Amino acid sequence: MRVYLDHNATTPVDEAVAAVMSEALLDLFGNPSSVHSFGQATKGAVDEARQAVAALLGARPQEIVFTSGGTESDNLAIRGVTEAQAQGKRHHIVTTAIEHEAVLHTVKALTKRGWTATILPVGQTGVVEPEALESAITDDTALVSIMHANNEIGTIQPIARLAAIARRSGALFHTDAVQSVGKIRADVTDLGIDLLSMSSHKFNGPKGVGALWIRRGSRLVPTTTGGRQERNRRAGTENVPGIVGLGVAARLARERLDTEGKRLATLRDRLEMGILNTVPRTLVNGDSTHRIPNTTNISFDRVEAESLLIALDLEGIAVSTGSACSSGTLEPSHVLRAMGLSAHRSQNAIRFSLGLGNTSDEVDRVVDVMPRVVDKLRRISSASSGRSRLQSVVGG
Repeated sequence: MRVYLDHNATTPVDEAVAAVMSEALLDLFGNPSSVHSFGQATKGAVDEARQAVAALLGARPQEIVFTSGGTESDNLAIRGVTEAQAQGKRHHIVTTAIEHEAVLHTVKALTKRGWTATILPVGQTGVVEPEALESAITDDTALVSIMHANNEIGTIQPIARLAAIARRSGALFHTDAVQSVGKIRADVTDLGIDLLSMSSHKFNGPKGVGALWIRRGSRLVPTTTGGRQERNRRAGTENVPGIVGLGVAARLARERLDTEGKRLATLRDRLEMGILNTVPRTLVNGDSTHRIPNTTNISFDRVEAESLLIALDLEGIAVSTGSACSSGTLEPSHVLRAMGLSAHRSQNAIRFSLGLGNTSDEVDRVVDVMPRVVDKLRRISSASSGRSRLQSVVGG
């Protein structure tokens, strides 16, 4: 049995999404900017997808800008807002230490151009305290960017409270909701925000397409120029098959939101408790209550995460050591380090993220495999440590 538990990295495309994309590739080949019937048929399909995405967010269709995914959406939000403020008096950005690198690297790039930035800390559960934002925000703050749910630990931030603080100061508020949209409710009115980034492939849509929601009236300068597409906010011929696929994925996610969320939370808890009860010296990282329903992040004492990932893969079980965008690095997770966890605990952490199609039988399979795999790796680690100590003594 092969088990895929890395849905925070990417999700399998829903069959209904693949079917409509295949039709779009063959039939909707007209340019949506063209006035003839071929172009207008394509434009109609794009508009329908825009309505579906807006409905998922509780937004207006005209506020949706289609992009290539979460990273571009984050860049367009942050760079677009700051560029619009470039000639004004506000040149300060506030974000957090646990943001996705699409946000952190973009903010860092702006500081090299003269912007100032405050990186808010988080507590051991990975939650940003509103008081920290209150202390950091100033009359110079143009933008606050804080993610809705963390990609590594699943912790949900108190976005509505944080956005209210930004609003009182006159700053715009952006949230990277790539890991929350399609998993929990992300209603832009309830959240009280100004901009929201999302990505299709995180909720069973295609890769290479996403969206940025921009509240009507929010000033933003396009980062891509050359055409009038997306109401002059993002130039370039639209990725029609991808957008149509995103639209179907958004509609399905909205229909499934409550039932699928409860199902995944039940499976996640079954997996988590099974591991904690059968594998000694394991700890859950992050807030155990305020988190998206599909995610658990667990540290395994005296087991290197990369070794455990490979051992599980050999058993047919796919998991992750953290953000897929950071794979290949030997550095401990910046999220876990920001939470104050030791380097040892950070390097021993595995992320399990469930999704559509996972079953209780698959969860039981993982729980059954874990004790044996972890015990084997710990024995190997102990033997290696013993040899190292002996060599040290002999060498001394």
